[in-house]
Amino acid sequence: MFPCERCGCCCRRVGEVFFARHMAKPGGVCKYLDEATNLCTIYNERPIFCRVDELYEKNLSDKISREDFYRINKEVCKKFQAG
Repeated sequence: MFPCERCGCCCRRVGEVFFARHMAKPGGVCKYLDEATNLCTIYNERPIFCRVDELYEKNLSDKISREDFYRINKEVCKKFQAG
């Protein structure tokens, strides 16, 4: 399972993602992010691009290794956390 730190950084930048802009409030933060807790208010119904493991299994498992996919996601996560 992808080691999400639940920092909310990716959810605070959802407005920068072309296919996810409809989920963003002004400023780019996901409208489903509880900013006080950094938790998703629709966690069980969130879209597949928010589900790292499911996205990998359904769309990418024949194109990239899980380890490489996790590494790339973690690199992006660290960049988001750095600001």
